Amino acid sequence: MEYEKDGISAKIIKHDLPFKKSYLYIPHGPTMDFNQMTGGFKNPVTNFVKWLREEAKKRKSIFVKIEPLLDSVAQALVDPPAGGKFRKSKKEIQPSKTVIVDLNQSEDELPAVSLSNLLGRMHHKTRYNIGIADKHGVTVGESSGIDVFLELLKKTTKRDKFHPHPKNYYEKLLKFFEGGKEIQVKLFLAYHPVSNSRELENRGGRDPRPIAGAVVLVYRDSGYYLHGASDYEYRAMMAPHALHWHIIKQLKAEGLKQYDLWGINPRKWPGVTRFKLGWGGDTIEYPGSFDLTISRFWFLVYKVARKFL
Repeated sequence: MEYEKDGISAKIIKHDLPFKKSYLYIPHGPTMDFNQMTGGFKNPVTNFVKWLREEAKKRKSIFVKIEPLLDSVAQALVDPPAGGKFRKSKKEIQPSKTVIVDLNQSEDELPAVSLSNLLGRMHHKTRYNIGIADKHGVTVGESSGIDVFLELLKKTTKRDKFHPHPKNYYEKLLKFFEGGKEIQVKLFLAYHPVSNSRELENRGGRDPRPIAGAVVLVYRDSGYYLHGASDYEYRAMMAPHALHWHIIKQLKAEGLKQYDLWGINPRKWPGVTRFKLGWGGDTIEYPGSFDLTISRFWFLVYKVARKFL
């Protein structure tokens, strides 16, 4: 589903729940162009919330979750009289603190593959690991191989002991924005060439081997790193470094202004946080997650059930 009216834009994803219920989710949105709301934002926001309620009821959704990128949007949806029904949620789907790499810099100021090009903002270890990946012959390209990515994700979740989204979440994410003009989702895979004939035979003649992947959402002038996975067996090849360096170069070549590495938390994810901070970006904090209750009874059931899952 999508909404595009009076300066408000939103892409809405439906997530199924038990008992034929569901909830609606707006990732990285909604967005609001307040300059288009010439008569004030009260009526456009009120109409948007009313539309959300109607659509949610049609789909037996018990709540609507939004995660806007701007405080002004969150404020418009929380404060009465236009908003007033959205409430801050402790349950975030996307982390609210992130690292953003500025792509407006000249090519010489961005991290280069050459180890001799010393850079001020990037951590020296990150630069070094890009060179390691290059020496191992790691290559990167866009792909439509969602099943390949899911296999890598399965290895990652088993190793790091966390629960991924259901398979259909990733499939819906890629398919929903497929061929989109305003919002696109790209899948990047990093490969390593098969090193011997026996391994090549075991792989059925398929060369090279996918060893890391990333799902990136592109919206307006920004790229957002949503999900990543890698094969721990090939960790010495530093494929994630080659992967993100390729993404940064491609997004810059496409004219984007920033790459949002999306999600840091030194306490919960110390290794991931170090990796993302290593790219020399700026740390930014977003408003967080907000919920609009559609059915009070079922929303209460949902929150109670979550405590035991």
